[in-house]
Amino acid sequence: MSDIPTIKEIAKKLNVSVSTVSRALNDHPRIGLKTKQTIQNLARELNYEPNPKAIFFKQKKSFVIGVILPHIAEDFFSKSISGIEDVAIKHGYTILFGQSHDSIEKEKIVIEAMVKQRIDGLLISLSKETNTYTHLASLEKYNIPIVYFDRVPRLGTVSKVYSNVYKGTEQMIEWLFRQGRKRIAIINGPDEITASKERLKGYIDGISKKKLKVDMQMVEKTDFSEKGTQQAINKLLSLKKPPDAIISFNDYVHLDAVKFALQNRINVKKDILFASYANISVNKHTAYPPAVSLDQFPYQQGEAAMNMLLKIIEKKQTSAYNGNHFEQVEVPALLVYT
Repeated sequence: MSDIPTIKEIAKKLNVSVSTVSRALNDHPRIGLKTKQTIQNLARELNYEPNPKAIFFKQKKSFVIGVILPHIAEDFFSKSISGIEDVAIKHGYTILFGQSHDSIEKEKIVIEAMVKQRIDGLLISLSKETNTYTHLASLEKYNIPIVYFDRVPRLGTVSKVYSNVYKGTEQMIEWLFRQGRKRIAIINGPDEITASKERLKGYIDGISKKKLKVDMQMVEKTDFSEKGTQQAINKLLSLKKPPDAIISFNDYVHLDAVKFALQNRINVKKDILFASYANISVNKHTAYPPAVSLDQFPYQQGEAAMNMLLKIIEKKQTSAYNGNHFEQVEVPALLVYT
């Protein structure tokens, strides 16, 4: 007998058919209890494990889900991974992770690699450069469903899980206004990111609702690099009438913005009140956390996205599956005050 036991070897040892062993290991009701227990006991004794290739061939599933994130090290995405994994493990799936490092070209390379690994489905949070989706649409020919989360496309013909940052931005403006702040600026992200557009719309509408002047000089962008954020904060501080509040794209941008504000001898919290998005864990340990941060509940987003994808995968194997049906779930966001 080889080191790795097979169904054939178990069948030979017990003098039964291969089909009987297979059914017993899958708890088939047609196999008698005594025979089933005998076969299962021997399988455990021999440390038998099912052949993944055989399972894939029979069920047309690899039980592997691809997950692509901009940066796994970021607090937001590490929390979303936990939500994804908890659901995946519960349903017998394993996860294949990849990082785009916010590059559309790397995103394409990772997708190609995952297709070769025969993933059953893909969860993806788009890179900051992704403004076209042809490389993702190509997965249709492989019958691989996609669920987008957090950084999602504005398309209506996709399944996605997201948090409403438009509403969150309006709420942020309202809160800052109540603190007496009237010159509210925003350091936004790249235009390719849907959430950047939603932040900007929420900012403009929020400012307008307070009957304040929308001054586009108060709107700057960063590419998420320290240099990009430094340039944005310097432009805002050099205005004839600088802001008394700044909303940053996320808490990482906020940390850089505060560092450069301090270098310019700004009294953080007094001269400028900072607000942000994500409510990352490090906020508890920094001397200058944002006064308010929008928690987008990454764990719950990951959980919801994985459940949605598994639901689509299961439907694919039934007559109820409609490839033109797309689900969209909004995970409510919450302002957290530090």
